[in-house]
Amino acid sequence: MALSWQQGPLSPGAIGWFLVSEPLPKRLLYAEPLRRRMRVRFGGTWIANSEDVLLLFEPARYPMAYFPETDIAPGTLERTEHTTRHQDLGLTSWYTVRAGERSAPRGAWQHIELPAHARELQARVAFAWPAMEAFYEEDERILGHAADSYHRIDIRQASRNLVVRCTRRHR
Repeated sequence: MALSWQQGPLSPGAIGWFLVSEPLPKRLLYAEPLRRRMRVRFGGTWIANSEDVLLLFEPARYPMAYFPETDIAPGTLERTEHTTRHQDLGLTSWYTVRAGERSAPRGAWQHIELPAHARELQARVAFAWPAMEAFYEEDERILGHAADSYHRIDIRQASRNLVVRCTRRHR
């Protein structure tokens, strides 16, 4: 079961319920850090490389990776006049992605009028998966869409050193 897909707790077809005093909104969005390095390849070059990706989970959608603007290669994004309105996140601005001799119109987007409760997505950009050459988590190419860690656990090859920390103190 995935978090926001099929019968997951955030999906429209959820089979369970949250035990809370107030009813939840009909659409509940969830964001969390990926906790892995993610990279995007386009035009034969790496256009995004980040250890600070946020995954956004929306009902009936696969998770979407949002990169900090600062982790995107300069000159890669060209803002277009095209805008749309996300039903929960407000006005969305679209970009043409350029690298090498290639361009992808509407290859990336950014929510530019975020409500206060979604400020974690401020100054972050998402790339259209089908328009890019490849996405990588650590050193492995990801096919299709960002992995939903609530559906299955994927182990990725990494050339970086692994650091394990215990954050819980035992008494």
